[in-house]
Amino acid sequence: MPELPEVETIARGVDKRVRGRTIVSVWLGSKPEPFRSEPAGIVDALTGSTIERVHRVGKHIVVDLARKGPAKRRAARRSVPDSGGQRPRLGQWLVHLGMTGRLLVCGPQEPLPPHTHAILELDDAREIRFVDPRRFGRLSVLDLSPPDEKPRKRAGESGTHSQGFVGTGQEPLEISLDAFRALFRGRRTPIKSALLNQSLLHGVGNIYADESLFRAGIRPRRQAGRLTGRELERLRGAIQSVLLEAIALGGSSVSDYVDADGAKGFFQLEHKVYLRAGEPCLACQTPIRRILIAGRGTHYCPTCQH
Repeated sequence: MPELPEVETIARGVDKRVRGRTIVSVWLGSKPEPFRSEPAGIVDALTGSTIERVHRVGKHIVVDLARKGPAKRRAARRSVPDSGGQRPRLGQWLVHLGMTGRLLVCGPQEPLPPHTHAILELDDAREIRFVDPRRFGRLSVLDLSPPDEKPRKRAGESGTHSQGFVGTGQEPLEISLDAFRALFRGRRTPIKSALLNQSLLHGVGNIYADESLFRAGIRPRRQAGRLTGRELERLRGAIQSVLLEAIALGGSSVSDYVDADGAKGFFQLEHKVYLRAGEPCLACQTPIRRILIAGRGTHYCPTCQH
């Protein structure tokens, strides 16, 4: 599943390519699983809206939308339903990539990948495509209009409408040391499980939890609430440095992940423990071990991590 660095890389790439463009038509596929909001509502919210910004919140890609006047709708190249209702002035399109989701920006002449579930045609004829073979990804929209102009909330929408989508937990790249320590105070779960809890820190997943714990010298089975203040300080620093390095290298391509251009990342070449079970530790030569914690494959060095 794409984690924070991969989602950040995609969001930056999409933002660079489509900021300021207007969505002139929307096609949605027939499979219901990707749509957390009603498909007609997604079409209605997106069509005619200008893309103000594309950014990341946790593991979500958030597309800020604005309608700068009455929408001039062009006929879509593919038939889609039209909700015909009142359209919001401001909104957000939320994209969660799930396990195999991709968000691509390309020309209409590019072959259409199998398992394409959404196509947004832009005013320069390029397209934003959402592709997801396993259909664990989710698409939804939020209406951020002022309260007196806002229609009733559609079933399945989430987030804080007045200020936009805020995610479920703290942002690991911005959290203070005191707030980071407070997250784990009194928690009896293994620190690896706590790091994967998206209601605590959103965006950290299996890869970067393993790599951060290795850099901090902490075993993944250690009880979160028993880590010392100094250990938590090391862990916070390790998480932030690992995430920033991974973003700089375009993320980790260990499965289906590619960026907005379809290119792979390179941070997998820098992994110290993840998917290296049985191989020698790059620091001490002890074989890397793999264990299961809460059903998740977990990799660590029994010598370097205590």
